[in-house]
Amino acid sequence: MINRRTFLSSASATAATAVFAALGIPPEALAANRIKLGNAAPFSFDTLIAQARAAAQKPYKAQIKPPLDVLEKIDYEALGKIKANTDHALFADGPGQFPATFFPLGRFFPAPVHMYALEGTSGNARAREILYDESYFDMPPDSPARKLPRGSGFAGFRFQESRFGDQARLDWRKNDWVAFLGASYFRAIGDLYQYGLSARGIAIDVAQPGKAEEFPDFTHFYFEAPAGKSDSVVVYAMLDGPSIAGAYKFTMRRDPDGVAGVLMEVECALFLRRDIGRLGIAPATSMMWFSEAVKGVGADWRPEVHDSDGLAMWRGNGEHIWRPLNNPARITASAFSDDNPRGFGLLQRDRNFDHYQDGVHYERRPSLWVEPLDGWGEGSVQLIEIPTDDEIHDNIVAMWVPKAKAAAGDSYRLRYHLHWLKDEPFQTPLARCIATRLGNGGVPGQPRPQNVRKFMVEFKGAPLEKLAMGELPEAVLSTSRGKFSYVFTEAVPDGVAGHWRAQFDLAVDGDDPVDLRLYLRYKDETLSETWLYQYQPFKTRGIY
Repeated sequence: MINRRTFLSSASATAATAVFAALGIPPEALAANRIKLGNAAPFSFDTLIAQARAAAQKPYKAQIKPPLDVLEKIDYEALGKIKANTDHALFADGPGQFPATFFPLGRFFPAPVHMYALEGTSGNARAREILYDESYFDMPPDSPARKLPRGSGFAGFRFQESRFGDQARLDWRKNDWVAFLGASYFRAIGDLYQYGLSARGIAIDVAQPGKAEEFPDFTHFYFEAPAGKSDSVVVYAMLDGPSIAGAYKFTMRRDPDGVAGVLMEVECALFLRRDIGRLGIAPATSMMWFSEAVKGVGADWRPEVHDSDGLAMWRGNGEHIWRPLNNPARITASAFSDDNPRGFGLLQRDRNFDHYQDGVHYERRPSLWVEPLDGWGEGSVQLIEIPTDDEIHDNIVAMWVPKAKAAAGDSYRLRYHLHWLKDEPFQTPLARCIATRLGNGGVPGQPRPQNVRKFMVEFKGAPLEKLAMGELPEAVLSTSRGKFSYVFTEAVPDGVAGHWRAQFDLAVDGDDPVDLRLYLRYKDETLSETWLYQYQPFKTRGIY
């Protein structure tokens, strides 16, 4: 442990003082930061892009890891006893309002990530590595992490809440709002103060037949010194993996009171080392175990368990689509073709605690909306759904996949926003789908027919509020196979204006999935967004 006296009397004290002065940190803050920095090297985003381009022209070389026998001993139990020492946080006493703390390496996050503090102005900056030291963490005397060598690197980092915020409500030393940890995964809280689903820098060959999924790593992060009480922070990252290299710039905004969620602007340059079967741009990863739609008998005591309940899309032609998520019987991949999409996201629309009954507060999990800032051309929003029997597994991936083949030597420049909120940022003026329910088909009191399912799809919104007494919206239905019956609409008898449901029975044989499409209209006016659903007869057999 280095105290203020030994730090200031060391041979590097003068250099460190100069570095922190360049970063805008006053000398009196040195004791609280105690950050150990390496030698300086020129840095710019253009330089980082050039490094990624050059790396992609060479064979992939994995980062050198600390001794595996040490990493193996840093298991969940050991990690749980290691806490970031916020006195040693980067920017703990300035210059900006959001300090950064770090995650230690361990069994489950063994890939070393190198962190750098930037000094100087944009375009003329210099980077100094933040050298790993156990003094950045509070840990038991016998913690196996104490055997990690100095300079081992970190597993990731997080930004704490504002130093200038309401301490009684949101103490920055105890609360964070964004975290980067594991491969290229990162996540942020929304305006309901909860973590949930994750984003990734890139997705490589997710559920691609004949190929194992690849997980490139963010190997280096560079932190710009934040300015005063600015609501934004800027971090640069290097991405590296067997098939790809890339450079990223993240501009992340968080208001001090935390009432507006988190907004990220992502700019990236990607360079392919080899062919990629499924290149996923702006991927989001979430969890769907079960919802009100399909739930096995006795699966769990809670009514619903999921981080997200649907995929929302705003197509290039202006159509708004809602696709409820499934926990499928087998891995499924759905592609929704588009040209220059306006946005898409994995959302948690159900915000009713009674629908979850869980103290981990699934009703507060953020929604993640992807907003392209430049034209992305032709391609498809692709949804991957993977079977799971527990809530501990992420089993949902949504991403943009360009139409053109991703071949070795190709490059991409992309910009997009990531909105971490309780709701989508660009809401449709149409009625939205708020629930999908399945049950036995047929009529109560009569024998129920085999292979027939009843669907109840609920919509709510202003266009439905405008219907006069006696006016019924029409359910416009289509299916990839099967036959409809008992099709009608009705106002949900809860007294809530604009709350309607469409009901229909579907008779279908065989186990192959069925793709359904539905929206509400009155005369020639479209009243609702488009509901898409993939019904899986095999999944529901034996449940009803």
